Amino acid sequence: MDHFAYQNGVLHAENIPVATIAGQVGTPVYIYSEATLRRHARVFAEGLAALPKKHIAFAVKSNPNLAVLRVLASEGYGADVVSQGEMERALAAGMPAADIVFSGVGKTRAELSAALRAGIGQFNLESEEEGVELAQIAAQMGLRAPAVLRVNPDVDAKTHEKISTGKAENKFGVALDQTPAMYARLASLEGLDLRGIACHIGSQITDLEPSRQAFIRMGELLATLRAAGHAVTHVDLGGGLGVPYRMGETLPGPADYGAMVAAVTADWDVTLMFEPGRVITGNSGILVTEVVRVKAAEPYPFVVVDAAMNDLVRPAMYDAWHDFVAVAPTGETMTATVVGPICESSDTFAKRREIDVVKQGDLAAFRTAGAYGATMANTYNSRALVPEVMVNGDQWAIVANRIEPATILAAEQVPDWLK
Repeated sequence: MDHFAYQNGVLHAENIPVATIAGQVGTPVYIYSEATLRRHARVFAEGLAALPKKHIAFAVKSNPNLAVLRVLASEGYGADVVSQGEMERALAAGMPAADIVFSGVGKTRAELSAALRAGIGQFNLESEEEGVELAQIAAQMGLRAPAVLRVNPDVDAKTHEKISTGKAENKFGVALDQTPAMYARLASLEGLDLRGIACHIGSQITDLEPSRQAFIRMGELLATLRAAGHAVTHVDLGGGLGVPYRMGETLPGPADYGAMVAAVTADWDVTLMFEPGRVITGNSGILVTEVVRVKAAEPYPFVVVDAAMNDLVRPAMYDAWHDFVAVAPTGETMTATVVGPICESSDTFAKRREIDVVKQGDLAAFRTAGAYGATMANTYNSRALVPEVMVNGDQWAIVANRIEPATILAAEQVPDWLK
């Protein structure tokens, strides 16, 4: 459920007509619903209510906007970060350092040092080499770094290959059979407080069975580690729960996920850690665009909009589906291909799809764009960086300005020998 609905035939974001925002901010523009963010944060937490010890860290990469993070901080969420920049955003949003988990396969020495100075709550180690380096840095600072070792359970999440992270061929984590010996070596290091294990098998997971199989393997590993004398107190089960991108689509929700986790982990006696991202922010945002023109073609016309793959890259990168709807639909439909203005054939949002009839100057929206939307935007073709707006009931505010090409140009210099 989200709070983008038609009132008197016009799409609203909560109580604000989408056209009002577009008229003042321009298009393309991302619009987020605070009510939807809060609802999804609470529904996810409620889905885990049966678990006695848990920690929820929002996956900042899915939507790092400061206002979004501030909302989730107020709902008691911590942060899962994969860079120093994301860590600094989480801290700026009011998320306590102790509630921040630092994930990612390529943490640099500078990032590890900065995170130690900040006092973050957990490092998710991706390799033995990383663990050794972190231990050395922590020992030099007179600290012990709280950490877990990420395991690659070699489970296919049955998602798009570019967002699969739990198969042996993926770069994440360490092989299951190598974990016990590696864990023992890392646990003996002076600067490391190795307290558990982690896994994450992919994003946009629509079938809970792969996750269940991965968690069963984690439980077996947990028993092996404890039998070897290790005091394992934390297990990070990652995130990745999917959201419906197509109208009418039904997927497992947080309650289903929580029930599965509770059944698998009933005798683990650990603090379970979770890193939801898309499931919190996906349906909380839309990308609003204006139709530039409808270009006649056979067998179907092209609807050219002013949003492009630099604003929303998921369709070009993953062949991802986003529902495309008119802001003020007439009730009529047409079959068309929806494209942006960028000089790439991959700048295509929908191919030969039945959509609302639209014409030049009409506003339209790509739905379920709150996750991996603005965060992946860029300035390809020297286009502006897309702005972001948040709505709260009958009020709204710009929460990220449009960065114009002139501003970007001003940050560049021509060397003296070319002047």
